[in-house]
Amino acid sequence: MTTTIDHGAAVAAETAGFVAVVRDADPSTTVPTCPGWTLTDLVRHAGSVQRWFTVLLQQRIQQPPRSREVDLKLPDGPDSYPDWLADSAAGAAAAFAAADLDAPMWAWGADQYARFWVRRMLFETLVHRVDAELALGRRPEIDPALAADGVAEFLVNLPFAAVFAPRTAELRGADRTIRFTRTDGDGDWLVRLRPDGFGLDPDGADVTADATVRGAAADLLLLLYGRLDRSADRFEVCGDEQLLAHWFANSAF
Repeated sequence: MTTTIDHGAAVAAETAGFVAVVRDADPSTTVPTCPGWTLTDLVRHAGSVQRWFTVLLQQRIQQPPRSREVDLKLPDGPDSYPDWLADSAAGAAAAFAAADLDAPMWAWGADQYARFWVRRMLFETLVHRVDAELALGRRPEIDPALAADGVAEFLVNLPFAAVFAPRTAELRGADRTIRFTRTDGDGDWLVRLRPDGFGLDPDGADVTADATVRGAAADLLLLLYGRLDRSADRFEVCGDEQLLAHWFANSAF
């Protein structure tokens, strides 16, 4: 069964959860999953990304932007950042409502439509909400269907990310394959490394992969984003360990 995700509604829900996590927390709390950052830095980044993507949507740009200058309307002090993040999401929601999300638009990833930016905003927000919870010693919860969509979104777009993730250019191989399999529902993704690049193999259902990682959708999502290690008990790993080491050393997003 295919689950349809309302990415715009999910952005709103994830941001609300993010705001709730940080509202009463010490803004100077360090964020181990984002070395060198505090909660203030984390919230500033998440809200800035939302505001930047919102501007792109409003302009419906058709070519790469020449500038990233946006009036972020940053608050005066750390205590005001949760409300500022909530305002960022409100502005994004208004842009979603006003835009034709199926309209053609430049995007750095595979999906050259306005909807790309909504989906991308969602997983930027979700992963950093998780970062905030981990920093505060909580165990984050992620909706499994949402997590599976996030795994797909990550793997579909990673081949296009070399501009800001240059190590992905090292993800090459002589027709080597890695399978990521969801254990708590439907979801199976085969990545093929070729001499000239890499990407998802849409016809890989019957392929015996050189390496396989099995886990729940939420755990696979956090693994791909570097928030979990494949050695964790949550995963079943088999096959070519050197291939997996090569993947995780070069796929940081």
